[in-house]
Amino acid sequence: MTISSTGPPAGGVNNEHHARVVVVGAGLSGIAAAVKLRRSGISDFVVLERADRVGGTWRDNTYPGCAVDIPAPVYSFSFRPNPDWSRNFPTQPELLAYIEDTVRELDLAGCLRLDTELVEAAWSDQRQRWVLTTTRGRFVAQHVIFASGLLTEPKIPNVPGLESFPGQMFHSARWDHGVDLAGKRVAVIGTGCSSVQIVPEIQPVVARLYVFQRTAAWVVPRLDMRFPAAVRGLFRRLPAAQRMFRRFLDLVLRVMAVVMRRASVARLLNPAGRWLIRRQVPDPALRRVLTPDFTIGCKRLLLSNTYLPALCRSNVELIPHALAEVAGGELVAADGTRAGVDVIVFGSGFELRHPPIASRIRCRDGRLLSEVWAKETPEAYRATTLPGLPNAYLLLGPNIVMYNSLLALAESQLEYVIDAIRTAQERGLAALEVKPEPFRSFNDELQHDLGPSVYNNGGCSSFYLDEHGRNFVSSPWSFGRLRRDLSRFDIENYDTVRAGAPGGPEDG
Repeated sequence: MTISSTGPPAGGVNNEHHARVVVVGAGLSGIAAAVKLRRSGISDFVVLERADRVGGTWRDNTYPGCAVDIPAPVYSFSFRPNPDWSRNFPTQPELLAYIEDTVRELDLAGCLRLDTELVEAAWSDQRQRWVLTTTRGRFVAQHVIFASGLLTEPKIPNVPGLESFPGQMFHSARWDHGVDLAGKRVAVIGTGCSSVQIVPEIQPVVARLYVFQRTAAWVVPRLDMRFPAAVRGLFRRLPAAQRMFRRFLDLVLRVMAVVMRRASVARLLNPAGRWLIRRQVPDPALRRVLTPDFTIGCKRLLLSNTYLPALCRSNVELIPHALAEVAGGELVAADGTRAGVDVIVFGSGFELRHPPIASRIRCRDGRLLSEVWAKETPEAYRATTLPGLPNAYLLLGPNIVMYNSLLALAESQLEYVIDAIRTAQERGLAALEVKPEPFRSFNDELQHDLGPSVYNNGGCSSFYLDEHGRNFVSSPWSFGRLRRDLSRFDIENYDTVRAGAPGGPEDG
């Protein structure tokens, strides 16, 4: 069922709609925020969503083979376990249906404001409120939770001559279902998570498939399985059984995160990775260009049982170089290899270094967050708050990613955020703003501890690193530490403004 309620339009005095809390984004983390706010006794909130339905990345990504790469029993709301997952790694339609069913069953439609895109969020010292300008009017809130997600803005490489291409082209996150690939010559640009799901799906139907690989990546087995009716029935009748299964999968992910904290330990997995490639790729020349020269985990691990075999098919050619130029209907690789194609599919990832939401958030000093992060590596305190942004909380902010469910990470942040909102109410505070000293100390410790990790010391250049080689994506710590850090709002590390007091923050 498609959730389509837009709720009442913005209104009130001066065309303003007032709420205690505004949540921006109705993907998984935004829906989790709505549920946890309501369950904590905070009912005066709205969720803004620019699209006409909920779902976030699971609404936008509809490419062939699109599926989750974290087991669904972990990649699901803690407050709504789903005993009816069809398999361990379900596909996009099932994930989207789960999100929409959650909205319907928990009666969240009334708090949604769909077709409401944030234009700008600016803090007003005079009002001690956030003023959010949207395409449906103005919203004013004491607290704002930015739940816009990590994978929102597709990244298209800046390739000379791209505008001259006469065929169809689109990004994996904006799949054009009106284009029939049957019998076509197709190029897939990039070999990341989306590409390894797309290639095996389209290989049997296209005439010729060219895969442009800038850098080889480690591909490991996808331990997928269908859940038989008997297992689903057991999970329904005995929820404790599903909780135990979830805990087991979570433990596996936590062990992976521990391994990746030291590149020297992660390197011990490389022989197993090479053995897996030998098993699936009989051609020595192809195997050579598919074998990475860096440590497993330095780049994001790719999960697939079908990608490497698909590259061995007779109608597939792996071009182990980046796309350098488009010359009419021909694509030219960095080594000069040319391929005539009819369709280009970009599996080139998303814009993480300059997230679009940052260009819509204005700090207390008037600067856009994007301007701050353009000069400095994106940083946040506990991946959640920043100096200059009172009462503002980023879900899945800088340096939070580890080998675990992003939803589980966001839910942990929400415990911290909701404790902050309650603390402000209980103490009569209008504003909370993290102090510069703990902010700096936290990020210095984080970068220090990232040094020996596989993300920083694994011998690769990944999207985890900015142009200065500074990691702004990964966390060097365990999921257990993250949960401990976020279990209590540490008001001692925040400047505060009492309700009714003029001006900016004072020492709390």
